[in-house]
Amino acid sequence: MTQVDGRQWWVVWCGGVVLLALLQLAGCASWMPPAATPDPAKLSSTPWVVASASNRVTPDWRHYPFPGKKPSHFRYERKDGREAMAATSNSSASMVRQVLRVEPDELASVRFSWKVPELIAQADMALRDADDSPVRVVLVFEGDRSKFSSKNAMLSELARALTGEELPYATLMYVWCNTRPPGTVIVNPRTDRIRKLVVESGAGKLRQWVDYERNIRADYEKTFGEAPGALVGIGIMTDSDNTRSNTAAWYGPVTLPATSVNAAAANAALIAPAERLLER
Repeated sequence: MTQVDGRQWWVVWCGGVVLLALLQLAGCASWMPPAATPDPAKLSSTPWVVASASNRVTPDWRHYPFPGKKPSHFRYERKDGREAMAATSNSSASMVRQVLRVEPDELASVRFSWKVPELIAQADMALRDADDSPVRVVLVFEGDRSKFSSKNAMLSELARALTGEELPYATLMYVWCNTRPPGTVIVNPRTDRIRKLVVESGAGKLRQWVDYERNIRADYEKTFGEAPGALVGIGIMTDSDNTRSNTAAWYGPVTLPATSVNAAAANAALIAPAERLLER
């Protein structure tokens, strides 16, 4: 896949949801790219470390709203003695993400954590009009688009026509589901190129920090039934726009292992505490 810059990557990523919704005259808001490239002043280095063996990382996470959607709010803070990103959503949806590249043979584990006060009672991630979640950790991958169904090929061509870039091959989300047990795979109701893997379920672990270490390759193979391509983006997303509700959560650092001297140096360079993540 042609490498894209940060703004293009975000537009293309959300296009998989938005474009099909347009065709169905339902779901997400109208499809258009952001009016302008985000102001560099709105970027912030955080204590979150994403480091790969190839050292192809950036020190900044960026907040991107969905076109036409009220954005959720993200801010850096310490929560219960931990470095955290606080997220709040009021009938809103947006994402904080980082662009990177990890080749398939470098994929290992991803570590993340979150704290969720309450679930969204009306949410069901298998339904188009109820697809909300207080927490999502998002991984985006390259792949062979010749395997696309005719519908996904059409979405990819529409994305190319509108943005100059193709639709990402596959998006894997780690999610907390109201009812489905851990290990369940939920296919996005708008496109099967976005799939969710339930890692937490029900109310049993609400109001406490929950820590995870997931094998990226194994989870991708379980979710998509094939070997993964390169990992090209990581994000977090808190949304309640479909259910028109309020939700809040905290995310801990999202980390990949530093498996080389260069990556270890990048890791050390990125862990300086953040002063702020500017909200939009």
